[in-house]
Amino acid sequence: MVAAGGPLPVAADRRDWTPDDRERADLDLLLNGGYPALSGFLGRADVDSVHASARLANGKQWPIAVTLEVPDALAQCGPLRLTDPEGSPLATMDVTESWPGGPGRHFVAGPVSRLAATEYGAFSSLHLTPSEVRPALAGSPALAVIAGSALHNDDLAATRAAAAALGARVLVLIPTADPGSERLVRAVLAGAAEIPGAQVVALPLPRPDGSMAQALRAAHVAAAYGATHLLSRATLPSPPLTVVAPPAPLDQLTPLDPLDAPALTATELADLLDSGAPLPAGFTPPAVERELRRARRPRGERGLVVLFTGLSGSGKSTLARGLHDVLLERGDRTTTLLDGDVVRRMLSAGLGFSRADRDLNVTRIGYVAAEVARHGGVAICAPIAPYETTRARVRAMAAAVGDFLLIWVATPLEHCEQRDRKGLYAKARAGQLTGFTGIDDPYEEPLDADLVIDTSHRSVTDCLTEVVDLLKRGGWLGGP
Repeated sequence: MVAAGGPLPVAADRRDWTPDDRERADLDLLLNGGYPALSGFLGRADVDSVHASARLANGKQWPIAVTLEVPDALAQCGPLRLTDPEGSPLATMDVTESWPGGPGRHFVAGPVSRLAATEYGAFSSLHLTPSEVRPALAGSPALAVIAGSALHNDDLAATRAAAAALGARVLVLIPTADPGSERLVRAVLAGAAEIPGAQVVALPLPRPDGSMAQALRAAHVAAAYGATHLLSRATLPSPPLTVVAPPAPLDQLTPLDPLDAPALTATELADLLDSGAPLPAGFTPPAVERELRRARRPRGERGLVVLFTGLSGSGKSTLARGLHDVLLERGDRTTTLLDGDVVRRMLSAGLGFSRADRDLNVTRIGYVAAEVARHGGVAICAPIAPYETTRARVRAMAAAVGDFLLIWVATPLEHCEQRDRKGLYAKARAGQLTGFTGIDDPYEEPLDADLVIDTSHRSVTDCLTEVVDLLKRGGWLGGP
């Protein structure tokens, strides 16, 4: 049993732990100096103080809790080695405090020390440390821009005008902690080429979500990199640098460019890219538009995962096979069918029907389907997928590389039992099968289905037509 705080027994053997993606991003900024106010993951007093007042327990401003959660067995005081997902060492942590987290988990606090350089993969040359960037910015103002999306002509005009008014060098910071960040980096680089002398840095930060805490953290990191000013429309309380709001603070200045570029919301831009329609003239530089179109191809060319979910006997496999046949007949989309029973024989042999095994089976299906979508294909899946968290995991994997549609085949249980071609419901009712979905194991009904179909009183052709119409309306299929 681990205590809720204070000194704990020191572990005698070496302990390793792989932080999750968010924690590894925080670890990287702790190690490279991006979080200069912190020496490691925060203790409980600091976390409580940050939540209450956006300050550490010592009174120093800090906007967001930087925490690490580990299994109970690793929550002892002493050295803890932190690794990447391949097991390569990243840092050592001197655990000095522990307190309860989620079930079977504890938060741990303590300073961290680097063991090896972080390997970034794509665009590794942009992942610079503050000590590598600050010298080039020293001696004059530096204007930071947090580029959580592509820089269009109005963004570029405001940036150039603010930089000219301040006599500042521009520091473009690209958040790369989210999936698919390579597409963002390519688009931002294309826009940043329009800003003379801009310094571009990739950071392990999440893209701005509109929250004040995230905006303030980005401001603190920008200041650590040597920025003296931040271009932001948000009003930040007690920021660590001067905030310049475009274009209001520049009303009496002469901008380098007129701020009259056509405006598009993010949704309007996405709709135009999805349909392949042209963007308004003057909206964005041609090089940026090229990168946007590479990153977000028209839906008719984009990868898609279609997940049918429902009880055994609901008709989901029949509809999945029917959709697969329709796409084969059309011939304009590459398609792969991942039926639940077939996958269990080929991909998930040896798995049982416990919740953990079911989760793993559906996750494997989602992984393979996402790889199909990554390369522009249509993956059609038909597992029972009874649990919401697992379906959400599959949606996230698919959405990171393409599109995702969830179709709930909501045929009532009594009709599924009547169909019972394999006799599974009868065995479950007789107690010969345990953990059977709909009988003694729950089916968590989707609240986010893109289409709901009850096949109990409808023909297969009628139901399949509704599915195909959904794909046509969304632009994934065209023509008759």
